[in-house]
Amino acid sequence: MAMMRLRREDPRIVGSFRLHRRLGAGGMGVVYLGSDRRGQRVALKVIRPDLAEDQEFRSRFAREVSAARRIRGGCTARLVAADLEAERPWFATQYVPGPSLHDRVAEEGSLRAADVASIGAALSEGLVAVHEAGVVHRDLKPSNILLSPKGPRIIDFGIAWATGASTLTHVGTAVGSPGFLAPEQVRGAAVTPATDVFSLGATLAYAAMADSPFGHGSSEVMLYRVVHEEPQLHGVPDALAPLIRACLAKDPEDRPSTLQLSMRLKEIAAREAQGLPVSRPPVQRERVEERNTMRPTERYTERDVPGRGPERGAERGTERGGERGTERGADRGTERGAERERGGRGPGPSSRPSAGPRTGGRPATRPGARSTSTGRRPANPRLLRQRLFVFVVVTLVVALGIAAAQALQG
Repeated sequence: MAMMRLRREDPRIVGSFRLHRRLGAGGMGVVYLGSDRRGQRVALKVIRPDLAEDQEFRSRFAREVSAARRIRGGCTARLVAADLEAERPWFATQYVPGPSLHDRVAEEGSLRAADVASIGAALSEGLVAVHEAGVVHRDLKPSNILLSPKGPRIIDFGIAWATGASTLTHVGTAVGSPGFLAPEQVRGAAVTPATDVFSLGATLAYAAMADSPFGHGSSEVMLYRVVHEEPQLHGVPDALAPLIRACLAKDPEDRPSTLQLSMRLKEIAAREAQGLPVSRPPVQRERVEERNTMRPTERYTERDVPGRGPERGAERGTERGGERGTERGADRGTERGAERERGGRGPGPSSRPSAGPRTGGRPATRPGARSTSTGRRPANPRLLRQRLFVFVVVTLVVALGIAAAQALQG
C-alpha cells in the first residue's frame, strides 16, 4: 500500500496511537498508519471536521462501529479501537500489509482464472461472517480489498450499514462507487447481502479483465448502465463467466448467496490450478478416462498374450472375421477326422470330450487347431455336429460291412 508523509495539518497522536504515514483519504476522512506502545500497527481513520459536527452522522457512525465489533472472520480487518466521543471521531483497525486489488491489476494486468477464483472464494467466505453480523458493506470494490500474504482482506466499512437500510444519504445521492454499486443501491432501495454479491461480481470481473464490466464514463452514465444495461464480460475466462454473470443479475433474488458463491469458487479454483476443464461434469470425465484406460489393455490382451488372440477372435467372430476362420478350421478338422476313420483308427484321446477352460461362462474356442496333450479340443458347435455326423456314418458303414460278411459266411 502506498504511503505518504504526514502533512503539516495532520495530527501526530490520536488516542494511544502514534501516527507515522498517510495511507489515503476518502469521502469520510483520512487514513493513517499508526502504532501503539507495543508496536502493533493499525490503520486509523479520522473523520473529517465538517462531518464531525453533524450529529446525525455521529449517531450513524456509532452504529457502524458497534456493528463492526460484531464481525468475526479472518477475511476482514479486525477493529482494534475507536473513540466515538472525540472532537473528531476515529477508529483503528488491524493494519494489513500488501497492495490493493486495484493496484495489483493496474501494475500487472488481469489475473489468472485460478487466482481470481481463489480470491473470490476467500472474499465470499468473509462476507458470510459480515452478513451474519447483520452488516452489509455497501462499497465493496478493488480498492477496498487488500492482498496480504495471508490472503485477501476486506477493509473500509466506513459506509457499512445494517441490513435493510436505505443507500441514500440525506442529500439524496447514492453512497458508493459507480460501476460497483448494485441496481437497488442506485434506485435507493433497501440493501441486503445480495447487494454485496453484486459488488463482488463486478470486482471479480475487474480482476479478470483489468476493466470495469460497465465500462467508463461519468457517474451518471455508469449508474445508468448498472441499472439498465447488461455487463460486458468478453475478457472473463469461460470458467468464471457464468458465475460472475449470475452475481451481476439485476434482480437480487436471482443472485447466488455468499455461501453458494464461496463453494463454487473454491471448486473452480481447484480445477483451474490443476488445469482441469470445469465445463465437463465430473462423472462424464471419469467415464471417458475409464474408456481411454481400458482400450489399450484390450488391444494388448488380444494381440500380445499367447494363446488368447485366437480365442478372442472366435468369440468376436462376427466383428473380426472369426466366423470365416472357424468354418475353415471346421472343414479341415472334418477332413482329418474322416481320414483317421478310413485308416481304421477309432477316436483317440485327442477326440474324447473334455472340460476345456472357459472364459466368462463360455467355452474357449480355437478353430482349426490340433488337439494338445492337455486334452483340449475345439468346442465349436458346428464342428462338433460335423464330427458327430461323420462318426455316425462311419459306424453305420462298418455295421453294414459286418452284417454283409456274416451273411456271406452263412
